[in-house]
Amino acid sequence: MAFEALDFYRIDDELSEDARIVRDTVREFVDKEFLPLVVEHVRRDGSFPMELVPKMAELGLFGSNLHGYGCAGLDNVAYGLIQQELERGDSGLRSFSSVQSGLCMYPIYTYGTDKQKDRWLPGMAAGEVIGCFGLTEPDFGSDPGGMLSRAEKRGNAWILNGTKRWITNGTVSDIAIVWAQTDDGIQGFIVEKDFAGFEARDMKGKFSLRASITSELFMSDVEVPEENRLPGVKGLKGPLGCLNQARYGIAWGAIGAAQACFDEALQYSKERMIMKRPLASLQIPQQKLVKMATEITKAQLLCLRLAKLKDEGNLRHPMVSMAKMNNVDMALNVARDARDMLGANGIVDDYCSMRHMVNLETVRTYEGTHDIHTLILGRDLTGLDAFGG
Repeated sequence: MAFEALDFYRIDDELSEDARIVRDTVREFVDKEFLPLVVEHVRRDGSFPMELVPKMAELGLFGSNLHGYGCAGLDNVAYGLIQQELERGDSGLRSFSSVQSGLCMYPIYTYGTDKQKDRWLPGMAAGEVIGCFGLTEPDFGSDPGGMLSRAEKRGNAWILNGTKRWITNGTVSDIAIVWAQTDDGIQGFIVEKDFAGFEARDMKGKFSLRASITSELFMSDVEVPEENRLPGVKGLKGPLGCLNQARYGIAWGAIGAAQACFDEALQYSKERMIMKRPLASLQIPQQKLVKMATEITKAQLLCLRLAKLKDEGNLRHPMVSMAKMNNVDMALNVARDARDMLGANGIVDDYCSMRHMVNLETVRTYEGTHDIHTLILGRDLTGLDAFGG
């Protein structure tokens, strides 16, 4: 049966016509072009349908809330709805777009020179140049300031050494935005895939995010020209500013995953007969559906307000932490309940709830774990820092 989005509080009434058109266009793309492919890519380990990248670019899905350079220049409500619909398909699909947009195009757009923007952004918007984001290391995830990757200035170039891990799109990327320690603090560099000493390798054996490419980056005396350094920021403010963009998209994307699971559970429970009655007519299934619908509706309202604050320039990063923390946790609980309602059928790939469930275990961890966002909010509310305590 066709997907029917939950809109219990008439969120559509709050959307502009342009935002609804954007959402519906991406929804159609996901339904017609992505979902028929996703199961096969999940069965492979770390496979993404790269043949869809030109279509995604044609729809303006890369850097869609940036202005100029071939980008769509959408507001942040429309941008959020794009991420929602992509993740309704799969977290791997939203991750591909999110990394390209929020973690690669955004730092060039925000911290780069005009020459860097002119060189890279039009090709990235067109899907002709793919990027990845190198921050996390084997021993440094939640504590990015402890990174061991280092860049040393030699003449008019930088010599970069280090290893990055859990890098989405790494082996299919043309450039990597790599963050490294320098004598002047953490700085960002645009590392091109053909630079000598740079290597990307796929990571295998994932239970989660299987329709996504996850890689390690290895840098051994990579010579990066000064013109590839991002001069507009130093310190953790740079990478954390990028992560804030990604977290914003995740908060919306989680709603899409939850919507897919809720709709599947609702439709299944109406059709599944138990003791000569539809499963949906029983009290416990109704209780579960009501809880799902309520939590999804709360998450929708949270993100809608967040988007408007972002467009107004009144967004603070703890607000994004709250939305990412709440919405991913919500979506994971919805996926678990939906999988449970499907019974044994819930573990086979004819249904999407378990695929979303295992994906969301990863989404709960990356771009700041659930616990890290809890501490960010605790610090904001109390003025006291519990990190490391």
